[in-house]
Amino acid sequence: MMSKRMKAIFNENDFSQSQSLDSAVDTAIKTSTTKFNETIDICLNLNIDPKNGEQNVRGKMKLPKGLGKKVTVCVFASEDKQQEAKDAGADIVGSDELIQKVESGYTDFDRCISTPDMMSKVGKLGKVLGPRNLMPNPKLGSVTNDIKKAVEDAKAGEIEYKNSDTLVQAGIAKADFDRTEIISNIKFFVETISKDRPSGVKGDFIKKVFISPTMGPGINIDINSISG
Repeated sequence: MMSKRMKAIFNENDFSQSQSLDSAVDTAIKTSTTKFNETIDICLNLNIDPKNGEQNVRGKMKLPKGLGKKVTVCVFASEDKQQEAKDAGADIVGSDELIQKVESGYTDFDRCISTPDMMSKVGKLGKVLGPRNLMPNPKLGSVTNDIKKAVEDAKAGEIEYKNSDTLVQAGIAKADFDRTEIISNIKFFVETISKDRPSGVKGDFIKKVFISPTMGPGINIDINSISG
């Protein structure tokens, strides 16, 4: 059953048509009516075949206006690297004991980084970290000996993305951001995904773009207004 808040949102706004980027951002801000500062999420529907491994989309980016939230970073490191992680601002640092804690279901963090020498043990956490998109990955720079840079990048609002079926989703701003900051992050996100187009894709790569506040409806953005 739809809540009174959602009924009011649908009565006051038309979600049946796509909107320009500027208008969509205004609508997202206006429909963020809960008592907490909602995240503005983005969802791209891509023209890919997710069963074809060569068409999967995965990478990372640092949004120009950040995420507007504290990013909790977990680092798996041997003793000689643990102080470097702490000095860089990592919130959770450890080795074997931390691995056991995570194996028991502890995932109270947003990003996960590991030194290469720990991955033989961290790899066993795939069932816990994988579904939450937290598994350290050397291709994304989260398996590295340069712990300082990896932690600082994560703290600065760097996000990882990968497709789930044909969708790529991420939080890209907070509702209390200035509208120009939200627009900048949306444009950057879409442009970055566009550059990640697999070579085998024919026709338009990005089919649809939606944004929404955490507790609000999806708003369809006219793709041409993003690049225009």
